[in-house]
Amino acid sequence: MLEPLKVMDVPRPKGPVFIIVLDGVGEGRKDESDAVFLARTPTFDMLDKVAQKTFLYAHGTHVGMPTDDDMGNSEVGHNAIGAGRIFAQGASLVENAVKSGRIFESKTWHWLLEPALREDKKLHFIGLLSDGNVHSHIDHLIAMIRRADEEGVAEVCVHPLLDGRDVGATTALVYIGKLEQALAEINAREGRDYRIASGGGRMVTTMDRYEADWRIVERGWHAHVLGDARAFSSASEAIETFRAENQSIDDQNLPAFTVVRNGKPAGTIEDGDTVILFNFRGDRAIEISHAFEADAFDKFDRIRHPNVRYAGMMQYDGDTNTPAHYLVTPPTIDKTLGEYLCATGLKQLAVAETQKFGHVTYFWNGNRSGYFDASREKYIEVESDRVDFSQRPWMKCAEVTDAIIAEVEASHYDVVRVNYANGDMVGHTGNREATIIAIEAVNLALGRLLEKVRSLGGVAIITADHGNADEMYQYDKKKGDFARDSEGQPVPLTSHTLNRVPFWYYDPSRKLPWKLDLTLDVRRLSNIAATVISLLGYQPPSIYDPSLIRRTDG
Repeated sequence: MLEPLKVMDVPRPKGPVFIIVLDGVGEGRKDESDAVFLARTPTFDMLDKVAQKTFLYAHGTHVGMPTDDDMGNSEVGHNAIGAGRIFAQGASLVENAVKSGRIFESKTWHWLLEPALREDKKLHFIGLLSDGNVHSHIDHLIAMIRRADEEGVAEVCVHPLLDGRDVGATTALVYIGKLEQALAEINAREGRDYRIASGGGRMVTTMDRYEADWRIVERGWHAHVLGDARAFSSASEAIETFRAENQSIDDQNLPAFTVVRNGKPAGTIEDGDTVILFNFRGDRAIEISHAFEADAFDKFDRIRHPNVRYAGMMQYDGDTNTPAHYLVTPPTIDKTLGEYLCATGLKQLAVAETQKFGHVTYFWNGNRSGYFDASREKYIEVESDRVDFSQRPWMKCAEVTDAIIAEVEASHYDVVRVNYANGDMVGHTGNREATIIAIEAVNLALGRLLEKVRSLGGVAIITADHGNADEMYQYDKKKGDFARDSEGQPVPLTSHTLNRVPFWYYDPSRKLPWKLDLTLDVRRLSNIAATVISLLGYQPPSIYDPSLIRRTDG
């Protein structure tokens, strides 16, 4: 149990400290690709005038990623905000384990290869095929495939999930081509049969999260395990056919498919086989892991539940030990903001819609499920729509706001944290016009929430976990212009950005003795936790990155 925070001799607000995360709202170039700039945002404009503002780094090494060329994401962003300091994240840990070879020295790796080496069983890899480095990296997959070949595995089946979200919207054939080349090189050796067996777009196949739509996992199960999906002679043929049939479709929404040979599925998952999920990020890996590991399972009819050796690249949920076997140990994130606040006896409220609910709970709490102290915490999930978010770009930001207002009117809370998902989820569709509407909807919801902050005598921190909506077109730095298609139209960008994110400190009363500390050499998401603790009138832990505010009363 942590020691309570030490009280400072400083006034604290009458009402709660609100931490408001505008997911995917970065600081863009303020051009025709910047949906945040193009949107009508009177609440943002008001904050620019009356609140104290700076910008925070939310990408690369600032959030524990391997390099500063790596985009931030919602997982690591919320980890950093909640942890108060930076931890090496999944991408870094896996990269180091693969490059050093430690991953292949583990007992789990040898356990996974045993059926293939001793009983001629198949080794299967399932995961996101790209170099986006948010959920996975193709280089990690290929390194494991090559090592399996070196160790004598005869038969490997790959089930790639197509990205188009953390990378270019229609780049799947690039990654499929790289994978097929590696497989062809191995197949040139006698006694090797390495092949792609099934796949599909990540948003419709396998990679659901927060139990938003188990049908997505069911489609993946049918394709990967049962070989029950539309049949093609190759993954490339599947992608090309789907694109010909729907020229507006992007990779993340490509339907599930199965590759066939001699009229039969090329690689169903059978009793005795081994399955490795090579994603390192947890949120979209938990449900498919449950489908493989759970004996009692009622989310969909598995039809057939093969007895396999199953492992993830990492353990995706330490509290539920999901999965039971994994190749790389995840970061141990302890002494989080939420844990300290509970130890100090402070009450917390966390609210988000389904798509980001785990981010203000699980990731915020250091990849920990459940409550630290149920008597001092309340989590509210507002169910997300199950449609393409470009069709309803307002999503559930009004309902999220309703839930917060109702709860803070009914009960006292010291800290309220909320995530508005629109900027990220709609930004990922690549639809600029829908994303503009999404930002305007969030702006409206934020205005309502800030009215409640004022009436309660609270203060608010408004920020974001990474950029997305701020850059809706791909930009060619060498040309100094947007990348354009054959008709001269800008190519949509569906991924996160490397841009900094805004940070507003809003004290409606203007009575608290705090101002932004602009002397800090670097300001980033991990500085927020100490800032919140300072506003509450306590001394931040020495292990935390410094507060973004300093006292004005000496």
